[in-house]
Amino acid sequence: MKNNLTIAILQYDIVWENPEANFQKIEQIIEGVKADIFLLPEMFSTGFSMTPEKVAEQAYGPSFLFLQRLAIEKNAAFCASIPVKSGNKYYNRLYWVAPNEVFFTYDKKHLFSYAGEDKHYSPGTEKRTVPHDGWNFLPLVCYDLRFPYWSSNDGSIDIIFYVANWPEARIAHWDLLLPARALENQCYCFGINRTGKDDEGNVYPGHSIGYKYDGTPLENLSKNDEVLLYEVDKESLSGFRKKFPFLKDVDQEV
Repeated sequence: MKNNLTIAILQYDIVWENPEANFQKIEQIIEGVKADIFLLPEMFSTGFSMTPEKVAEQAYGPSFLFLQRLAIEKNAAFCASIPVKSGNKYYNRLYWVAPNEVFFTYDKKHLFSYAGEDKHYSPGTEKRTVPHDGWNFLPLVCYDLRFPYWSSNDGSIDIIFYVANWPEARIAHWDLLLPARALENQCYCFGINRTGKDDEGNVYPGHSIGYKYDGTPLENLSKNDEVLLYEVDKESLSGFRKKFPFLKDVDQEV
């Protein structure tokens, strides 16, 4: 168990539907960066593409293998989502890849119908809790942020994070909902967003950030706009929950 973890958020301009170009960009961004966990945006190697028949990979395709290689090289966990084909269906699948080659997956539950994601991808059906170094993580994807019951904490979750492609047009909602999720669940909360402009004309402003369990922003320990570094403290989290034991009153039926 580690009382303290360093978490690196990567926010960068994703090259549209070009995994190899994104692999090269990511390796340049993380050169020399040390962290326990690296969090990358939604569909990190393709952008938010609605042509899964063109960009989707098999379950353990090139993008997964790239994350696995980085995890081993950096001795750190890597997490991002990838468009994946499984059987005759497509999923927006999040992978958590640890350096010991243990991995977890989560298929995005809430598909962004406003952009037609539900017409191209199939929804997931269950949340996944990821144990790592004595911490419990709840990994979620973009639009999931708008649904508080899906993010609800039964007291076992220490860190919630959302990998996203969240556009500038609704970034005020992102800025509002992330601290709300941290405060209502009394846990650390991270939002990972991309920058730049995609081929559909959507502009992404970044705004990646980490929040403490009381809804206040964590200090960014990096001066690099493409890599944001945050430190989380288990003892501090436990002390806050002990002082304010609100989670014991959560509606269990929900």
